[in-house]
Amino acid sequence: MSPDHTDEPDRCGQEICPTAPHAPTRCLAVRQVLQRVGDKWSILIVWTLQAGPMRFNALRRAITGISQRMLTLTLRGLERDGLVSRQVHPTVPPSVEYALTPLGRDLLEPVGALARWATLHFQDIEAAHQRFDAQEPNP
Repeated sequence: MSPDHTDEPDRCGQEICPTAPHAPTRCLAVRQVLQRVGDKWSILIVWTLQAGPMRFNALRRAITGISQRMLTLTLRGLERDGLVSRQVHPTVPPSVEYALTPLGRDLLEPVGALARWATLHFQDIEAAHQRFDAQEPNP
């Protein structure tokens, strides 16, 4: 069994997977895409690359807190998903540049919408955190 296996049938919302009859394979596709773009490093890399191609170390400097290993792994995943391209330039030493593909550029619109929503509602969320944390813990 996979770590995310449950005995429950796949029941993602009809608004996310609007199929009749319900198709679990479509939900799986949505889940797989959201796993990739839903992690903070992928989104930050895509957002950073919107300005244009960047070399590895420039990306690492631009994204505070990301380790070399995590940047490497995330870039590989984004490249595998077709969101980022990798170009090796024949210099000594070789330089590698990463850029958004057309598919990656298409992702900027929903990512931007989410960023705008987060900025607009950040104080509301912080206030909710404070209210929640002020309550007595439940047994």
